[in-house]
Amino acid sequence: MKLQEIEKKIKEYKELQRMADELTAEMEKIKDELKAEFEAENTDTIITETYKATYKTVISNRVDTIALKKTMPEIAEKFTKTITSKRFLIA
Repeated sequence: MKLQEIEKKIKEYKELQRMADELTAEMEKIKDELKAEFEAENTDTIITETYKATYKTVISNRVDTIALKKTMPEIAEKFTKTITSKRFLIA
């Protein structure tokens, strides 16, 4: 691929990223409005003609890795897995 083609692809990518960011912001705005409705109705489930929407508390248990590393560094190291990946970035 020539530099001009790469430049064009990057420009196209950046424009699509901008559009995706706008869509994400709009989706978050709508989600926040819906969450406010759940709170106003004091409910965790709303059923319409087409959809069933829920906004429920979820409890999950996770390992506090910072505390584990401080308290038992040898165990934390023993169960730490190194993962290699590549990062794509356009600046």
